[in-house]
Amino acid sequence: MREALLNLGLLALRVLAGAGIAYHGYGKIFTPGNMESLTQIVSNMGFQYPEYFAWGAALSEFAGGILLIFGFATRLAAFFILVTMGVAIFIHHAADPFSAKELSCVYATIAGALFLTGAGKISVDGNLTKSRGSTF
Repeated sequence: MREALLNLGLLALRVLAGAGIAYHGYGKIFTPGNMESLTQIVSNMGFQYPEYFAWGAALSEFAGGILLIFGFATRLAAFFILVTMGVAIFIHHAADPFSAKELSCVYATIAGALFLTGAGKISVDGNLTKSRGSTF
């Protein structure tokens, strides 16, 4: 019973957080002008090749969020989301009050937890692990 509840909890966490983070990435990628705006923000943070880092951040949110929803390559997706949220917290919002970085902190915490735990058994990863006999 305890393991079933753990897996249901991981499923709920993955789906809700994945949908939220994918929504934010979707807006960055598919809303006209948003990638240009994000590229300028990344450039202002001092990154070389801001176009690549902006696309990397947006794709880590959009594609990473979708991967979390399905629980596929969960630890990899969570890692990239964690890095993206770390940049948002410690560089982009460094001087801002906590209220401005709160959502990034929540997503970073969830991504960190999923990086450590994996997706659980109710996931693509869980089904692959079952059939291959290994862990991700």
